[in-house]
Order: sequence, then C-alpha cells, then structure tokens
Amino acid sequence: MDGLDRVLGHRAVPGRTAVVMTMGALHEGHATLIRAAREHVGREGFVTVTVFVNPLQFGAGEDLDRYPRTLDADLKTAEQAGADIVFAPSADEMYPDGEPRITLRAGAMGERLEGASRPGHFDGMLTVVAKLLHLTRPDVAFFGQKDAQQLALIRRMVRDLDFGVEIVGVPTVREEDGLALSSRNRYLSPQERRTALSLSRALFAGRDRHAAQEALRARAREVPATHARAEALSALGEARAAADAHAVAQAGPSGPAAVRAAARQVLDEAARLDPPLELDYLALVDPSDFTEVGDDYTGEAVLAVAARVGTTRLIDNIPLTFGAAS
Repeated sequence: MDGLDRVLGHRAVPGRTAVVMTMGALHEGHATLIRAAREHVGREGFVTVTVFVNPLQFGAGEDLDRYPRTLDADLKTAEQAGADIVFAPSADEMYPDGEPRITLRAGAMGERLEGASRPGHFDGMLTVVAKLLHLTRPDVAFFGQKDAQQLALIRRMVRDLDFGVEIVGVPTVREEDGLALSSRNRYLSPQERRTALSLSRALFAGRDRHAAQEALRARAREVPATHARAEALSALGEARAAADAHAVAQAGPSGPAAVRAAARQVLDEAARLDPPLELDYLALVDPSDFTEVGDDYTGEAVLAVAARVGTTRLIDNIPLTFGAAS
C-alpha cells in the first residue's frame, strides 16, 4: 500500500483529485491555491495538500535549517481552505536511503535565472515534485505563478515525461502594499520590508510603462492621415492630443527596452536605501524557455526579479504581453 492508497486507507475517491504542494509555513497564497483546487474538483473531489521541506532544493549556505516549520498552524489553514488531507512526510520517508542516486535534471532551462543563482535547485525541485505526483496520483496539480520558472519547468517535465496530470497556475497573491506573499517575508525587519517593496514597485513600473506606451500607440493609430479628417479633429480640439500621442509613443526606448528601463530605475534607487536592495537579476523572458526576449519581441513574456534584503532572498514576477495581443 503506497501513495494515496496509504493516505486514504483504500477509500474510493468518487470525483477528481487535486494536489497542492507546499513546504509549509502556509499563508494566504497557499490558501488561495487550496481554494482553487477545491473549486476545480468540486464537492465530490478530493484535495491533498503536501507539506515537505525538501532538502534537495536547498544549496550550501541557504536557509534549510531555519526555514519555518509550523505544521500545527498549517493543518488548520489547509482545513479552513478546503483540503481533505495533509500529507506531511519526513525526509527519511521521502528519501529512505539518504540522497537519491537517481534524480531528474532540469536541463538548460533550469540553469537560467534562479538556476544560475541556486545551482541544483531545480533538479531537486523536479525530483520531489515527481515523487509527490507519484505518491498522491492527482488528476490536477496547482502551483503559484509567483514561482514562474518553477511552474514552467514542472509543465515541461509533465509534457516531456508524459505524466498523466494537468498543471494549473494560480496568480500571485499580494499583501495590501504590493509585496508578494512568501513564507520568507517573516524574516524581514520593518526597515527591510520597506526596501523589499521595491521588487513589486519595479515590476509595476515596468508594467505601467508598457501599458502607457500601448495606450499612446493605440491613440496614435486612431489619428487619420487625411487632411479633411485632421481639420475635423482640430475643430474638436483633438489634433494636438493626437500629435502628442504620436510624439510620446515614439520617444525614448519602447517595447521590452522601455519595460526594462522603467523597472531598472526603481531597483537602482532601492540600491541606495538603508538597508539596500542587493539585486540578483532583473529579466524579461519568454515563458516557454526563460530566455531573454529581444527588443522587437511580440507575445507573452514574464518580467522577473530576484534580490536580497539583509539576509532574506526574495523573488517576484508579473506577466506581460507584447504586440497586437496586448
């Protein structure tokens, strides 16, 4: 008897099954994932939440030993959000022979951004996700979009290795001040938290710059080329506004370059705060492989940032669309 059979004691599950994988220290972001899973499978379905602090995805000098472990509180949060069961194995149960001799490799996609900063992290993440998918055997698994590179790699693993499971991404949950919810936020002092807000502010600055440019370009496209129509617009007082739209839309960097520049400005200012923000990376990438997009790129993209404030390392990202679809 193993996996979900062991957890459920051979009880039949009449509906679809879902899993939400966590490392514990559950917060509202996790609760949102659990509620999404419950809504997806319905009352007849079954929602499993896993709690496991995976040693394979922590590198030397990272915070494995001090990572918060709050299982009693996690059980209450999971139950209130709609979970049917919490599966919280020990490291000895997951890896009875110590570090496994056979693991998954994330490949080139897993060596970029987070993978470059945390070598081996995604190999360990994919290995434990694969094991937990086998153990819980869900129809669908839910993951947060805050860990965008992780989500992309899990989708690639499921596709490449023919896992019979649907992967659903759930939008990032933020606190009122914009900071993305994270179990590591509790490490921040009040002063560090003020600096940490620069991550989301940088992303929002890039997003807003992009939205403003797209709006101005749309306004410019509405201006007709005919002299008669221009005179009619002038009578309505709109010709100057249209000309301004043309000028602003064409001025300075545009597209991906403008997004990067707007975000970079916020991060440069944050580097001069007390305490300072120590930037790891700012990247605007293609979500299919997490390579940097060019200045003429069109399509879906992810604006991602990682930085350290004090001893705490934080990540965040937002999705963007470039081109006609935006």
